[in-house]
Amino acid sequence: MSWDVVVVGAGSSGCALAARLADAGRRVLLLEAGADHPWPADFPPDLRDAATLRATVPGHPANWSFTTELTPGTTAPLPRGRVVGGSSAVNGGYFVRATPADHAGWAAAGNDLWSLDATLPAWRRLEDDRQYGDRPGHGRGGPLPVTRPVGGSPLTEALAAAAAELGVPEEPDKNAGGPPGYGPVPFTVDGGLRVNAAMAYLSPRRGSPRLTVRGGVRVRRVLVGRGRAVGVDTDAGPVHAAEVVLAAGAVGSPHLLLLSGVGPADHLRAHGLDVVADLPGVGAGLTDHPLVHLPWVPVAGLPEGDWPLPLHGSLNATSSDSPVPGDLEVLPWLRPWGRVVPGGGGDDRTLALAAGLYREESRGRLSLASADPAAPPRIEHRYLATATDRRRLREAVRLADGLLSTRALAPLVAARPGPPAGVLADDAALDGWVRAHLTTAVHLAGSARMGPDGDPGAVVDQHLRVRGVDGLRVADTSVLPEAPSRGPAATAVMVGERAAELVTGG
Repeated sequence: MSWDVVVVGAGSSGCALAARLADAGRRVLLLEAGADHPWPADFPPDLRDAATLRATVPGHPANWSFTTELTPGTTAPLPRGRVVGGSSAVNGGYFVRATPADHAGWAAAGNDLWSLDATLPAWRRLEDDRQYGDRPGHGRGGPLPVTRPVGGSPLTEALAAAAAELGVPEEPDKNAGGPPGYGPVPFTVDGGLRVNAAMAYLSPRRGSPRLTVRGGVRVRRVLVGRGRAVGVDTDAGPVHAAEVVLAAGAVGSPHLLLLSGVGPADHLRAHGLDVVADLPGVGAGLTDHPLVHLPWVPVAGLPEGDWPLPLHGSLNATSSDSPVPGDLEVLPWLRPWGRVVPGGGGDDRTLALAAGLYREESRGRLSLASADPAAPPRIEHRYLATATDRRRLREAVRLADGLLSTRALAPLVAARPGPPAGVLADDAALDGWVRAHLTTAVHLAGSARMGPDGDPGAVVDQHLRVRGVDGLRVADTSVLPEAPSRGPAATAVMVGERAAELVTGG
């Protein structure tokens, strides 16, 4: 059977894209390497429960369990969802939009179809905002519930007061595009259920004659004939379609492009692959957010409160000389890490403040380790390659530590096993501590980025069409010129919605 469109990857972008294309009358085949769970109740308990990140532990069946090199010689696990719903089925439910500054930057790079004004209909269409859905710029009645914490605890109240004590403004709606500050995190959680993109977009369309979902099917490469994508080769045999869209994520999509002969010519030839299109930008512009956790121990007997999730509020701030507002984020974890990620280490009491740089200069790379489609790609984050990145991440760490010293929070702190005062006061010593504790926020983007004609690093145009191969597009966070300065879960869904508009000419 030949399809109008085959979409590769049933993650946050792919689910939205496939559903909207089917709504527009296209015959769509959606292929997912992981398991297909048609209905919300079919998902395993650890994927439904928003209070756990169990599926991010390496070896979980819903996790690709990649490994990345953060800095030379330093590796870390890189969880990515391998199940319908993709990473939205395994993440923390954090659902914050890309900022106006992010959109302005994408547009200024020659992608005016991705300005805030151009994408606002997609943003509104995807959400059912339970608090602010009737306000301008928000959406009501969309597929994804967006909720914010109601209630709290002595700790959440102290964190808000501590942020105010440091001069951080309140930010009650982190999806309003206002100045960065401290406020409640929007979540795609409904009554404790982690509502992933497959639940939101695919379940309501099960049985549609225009949408077919196949799980457990791994795509090996794109089939190209006479310069045009004609389908994909899978471990279950070839599939033919009038158009192919890769929505396999910022790791999967560039990896498939390389396996299909689309990428840097010398690199492809070195692995014995025929060159279909010489695109040096495939895998070359990988961006992500470097992160460190500052541990601390609360006083005994501190009530956990009535909010069940491990996150409640976030602090967004602007570093000195930042090109955009809100390039730093501090996420206070309310539950010990060993409870949120069973087997992930930590004792029963230690909490953490996650301090991250959310607009880095450094760029990573994804490349082939082997021409075997079953072999994972080589992923290098190349974090902290510039003095500016190191300085701004130091600011994030010092901001997080400053919260623990405030009058509001200090009485609740029993111990601070993080960097000692002498290390915090010395730039070189703090850089060493950061490198020793560095991890990744797993907010990948930019590995097959969009850009105008004449941009040698652009892989797709702003209609998401792969240069040099007709009938082939990419639609996920890999196309973004750089990672948004917030977690990309919401942006990934928006990319799928916007891609459907571009494919159908809407």
